[in-house]
Amino acid sequence: MINFLNKFINRTNNLDHISKKIIDLSNNIPVKKIFESINNFSTSAEIRYVGGCIRKIIKGELVDDIDLATNLNPQQVCNVLKKNNINFYETGIDHGTITAVIDTYKFEITSLREDTETDGRHAKVKFSTDWKKDALRRDFTINAIYSDIDGNLFDPFNGKDDLEKGIVKFIGDPEQRIKEDYLRILRYFRFYFNYSNYKHEPKISKLIKKNIVGISNLSKERLIDELKKYFRPSILTKLSKDKFSLELFEIIFPQFKNLKIFSNPNNFAKTKIEEAEFVFLLSVLIIDGTDNADYFLYKFNISKKDHKRIKTIDDFYKHKISSNSFSQKKLNKIFYFKGKQSLIDILNFRIFTSKKVDKKLLKSIELFKSKDLPSMPVNAKFLMEKYQIPEGKSLGNKLKNIEEEWVNNDFKLSNQQIDKIINN
Repeated sequence: MINFLNKFINRTNNLDHISKKIIDLSNNIPVKKIFESINNFSTSAEIRYVGGCIRKIIKGELVDDIDLATNLNPQQVCNVLKKNNINFYETGIDHGTITAVIDTYKFEITSLREDTETDGRHAKVKFSTDWKKDALRRDFTINAIYSDIDGNLFDPFNGKDDLEKGIVKFIGDPEQRIKEDYLRILRYFRFYFNYSNYKHEPKISKLIKKNIVGISNLSKERLIDELKKYFRPSILTKLSKDKFSLELFEIIFPQFKNLKIFSNPNNFAKTKIEEAEFVFLLSVLIIDGTDNADYFLYKFNISKKDHKRIKTIDDFYKHKISSNSFSQKKLNKIFYFKGKQSLIDILNFRIFTSKKVDKKLLKSIELFKSKDLPSMPVNAKFLMEKYQIPEGKSLGNKLKNIEEEWVNNDFKLSNQQIDKIINN
């Protein structure tokens, strides 16, 4: 009976375009099988869309991930998926999350929960069947909006109204919410820049300042994961212009020396912010010609691939930079010895961080984008056979000199040039 009433209390039925968009989403992705499988498990079983996907539909944004909530416990969810031949893996089963996979789509299914203990970093949870209690443990009203497959909303804290008005509001006591998980400070700023139409409430600003030290207790992995969500259109620009947020970010991430670049980006940078990868925008923030980037990379654990990309850019800009640094010969060397991606990163960094856009560098980017990485036309075996040079240090030096001549000559090399190097 409670579950039956729960389907109607605090719901908004037939929300015109919002309902239609949810139905369209359900028709365009293979999610119906999950809804049908769980809803058919028992008379009380239910599953709903929740959080980001509903928030994005209401705001007319691109839905790029699907989160689902259910009143079944994790083991029941696994049993249902297995029975209905739906592939899945246990993303975070201790916290109630299972990821179902259909075709190329991934759906995170999380069991309803209640927090039994929190320490600012992690929460101990028990699984629940109460949708209202699950909503109560969420951070902001705009993240506690649920919907069934037909577009009927369950919105216990009027998150839809807050979203449409541009209000970012904590659920319940803001300080309690923050102390439960200090990452919510960063989440507050992210949602504020995405959705707020108002200035920071003095009460909220005061609470965030009071509790900012709690962020130091968070794992670096969680901080990086949240940080990646900031590197999207307009957020960094808004952050760099918001005095309170900028002050707090300089405390949380003191290595972000170049945030102000984003306050007045050139035309190239404006476009690049929208399309650039996280690792490139991170390099713009931390590379300043000192050991600042090294310290950030030591403190934060990022992938080896991203680490290498940042270090290549950083090593280049630790040297004195002039127009000669971008000569064709220098660019060819970077292209050949460091690779196409490194060269494009270095050029993008220069244009992005300059007051004016250098059109010559833009042309260089287009030129090298269309180039394939060349292969050295001469090898050790060739030199040994043609010039009777024995293996050893001399052979290595000759080969190195030939390679340097070839790179400096725009990857062209004549027999006469080879003969000259060999005979010197």
